Amino acid sequence: MKNWYCLIGCVFLIFGACPVFSQESSVDFYTTDSIQQLDLRFEADNWRFILDSLRYNGDEMLQADLTINGQQLSRVGVRIRDSRAFKPGDLRNSLHIQLNYELTDQNYQGYQSIKLSSALRDPSLVREVLGYEIARNYMPAPRANYAKLVVNDEYYGLMVNVEPTDSPVFLNRNFGQSEGDLFLSVAPRKEQVPAGCANASYGALASQQNETCFPFFFKAITGNSFDALSELASALDTGEDKLPDALDIDRTLWMHAFNNVTANLNSYSGQNTQHYMVFKPTMGPAVPMVWNLNLAFGSFKNTGEGSDLKPREMVQLDPQLHARNGKKPLISVLLQNDTYRKMYLAHVRTILNDHFVNGAAQERSKELQEQIRIAVLTDRNRYYTRADFEDSMEETIGKLSKIPGLGKFIRDRASWLKKTDEMLIIPPTIEEVTYKERAQFSRERIEKFHIQVPTDRFTKRVMISYRLGEEGPFQIAYLKDDGNSFDEKANDQIFGIVIDPKGRANVLEYFIMAENARDVSFSPHDYMRNKHIITLTDLN
Repeated sequence: MKNWYCLIGCVFLIFGACPVFSQESSVDFYTTDSIQQLDLRFEADNWRFILDSLRYNGDEMLQADLTINGQQLSRVGVRIRDSRAFKPGDLRNSLHIQLNYELTDQNYQGYQSIKLSSALRDPSLVREVLGYEIARNYMPAPRANYAKLVVNDEYYGLMVNVEPTDSPVFLNRNFGQSEGDLFLSVAPRKEQVPAGCANASYGALASQQNETCFPFFFKAITGNSFDALSELASALDTGEDKLPDALDIDRTLWMHAFNNVTANLNSYSGQNTQHYMVFKPTMGPAVPMVWNLNLAFGSFKNTGEGSDLKPREMVQLDPQLHARNGKKPLISVLLQNDTYRKMYLAHVRTILNDHFVNGAAQERSKELQEQIRIAVLTDRNRYYTRADFEDSMEETIGKLSKIPGLGKFIRDRASWLKKTDEMLIIPPTIEEVTYKERAQFSRERIEKFHIQVPTDRFTKRVMISYRLGEEGPFQIAYLKDDGNSFDEKANDQIFGIVIDPKGRANVLEYFIMAENARDVSFSPHDYMRNKHIITLTDLN
């Protein structure tokens, strides 16, 4: 059967007839339903040598013409992406393609650049696409799929096509605005770091770093001021009061939870705190984001404390990793707060149950790998053998790097993590939320939102995060169980609140958080994607 796949794949490659390769420009460029087709054409025959040379000599680009799914674009710029994975003479280095390099208005479906990952150290070729797919359920994260790249009529390779986070398309979709400062955490060479900067912390936003250090630990993707990072580091150092204004705490907790469940140590929680991003919009607090998930799911094994972890230790990665590590203040400062720690653990549980325990991530990884099988096996420039690709779901690949089988790692991580003390804690129970509605035949209209939340006997506090209308920031208020807040009797574990829109809006969008002594729970549990919505029209 494998030989049959290979034979058919070769035929498709020769005649360009493989049906999974999208051929119409109307196809969404980041859909995972089809593989994108990119064709680059350089005038120079020695384009590989030139690209390697440019990689050593700054940010210059080599001009080319590009066809995307049949749509032609002229005079784009191409360079090898900034990455320690770069190898001179490598046949499929990661590439950055700038569509508006010479023609300033040129774009493709609103995007002015393309980022192609070679997926080094991922024999399954699934980690990035799967990881971003999971992350997008809970936090801002780019879309990603696959692209078959042909250069001067020669198959360059199957690449992971990752949405650029500096694109207005991405920023508007996730933040409602495209203006702001975007930073990428990088790990410089130690000899490049000035005296007085915390070498071991790099992009950890440690308090001992000053504004002169940040340009060495972060690359400014948009903007050229590092003030936002300096303010964030100062807020982490000075305590809780200023932190909510400087940092989107909940989204940060989601990022930490994602990194922990997926054992993504090539990020803030790993060595050198590299390869995560921070976006500071013009209005609102800074938001950290995951980036570069090629080494997620146990492929990168160093937490920054001691030597690399063994495969078994990666499976058993502490769910409260770095909770007391002062060198990782973006984790330790937040988890010192009891409520934030509970929220974080609730997020860990949500990701674990939504994708790992139920086998959803395993099944999705198999689907993705089946989709790309022909394109991978016909890629002569691929990093791994056919056997490595076929075995990459269950077997450890590599004698030195020891990349765990993706499916097995997901299964083992879920099995161990769900039995930890943190995951065995019973969260509060939130019963069905109810409202005060207009009585039948009553002439008295409902002008305020009366919300009632029944809970279990161990719930100590109930919070609502809401906004009037479907735009703008959310506000926080606490429900009461005092007998005077649409909550029936005092101390009966039924909490209530009355929200007066004062004629400003007909719509209330919200989610609920209940807290007991050891845990929190949310309603809806997937509130980052779906929130409760009620209108005064519904109540009347």
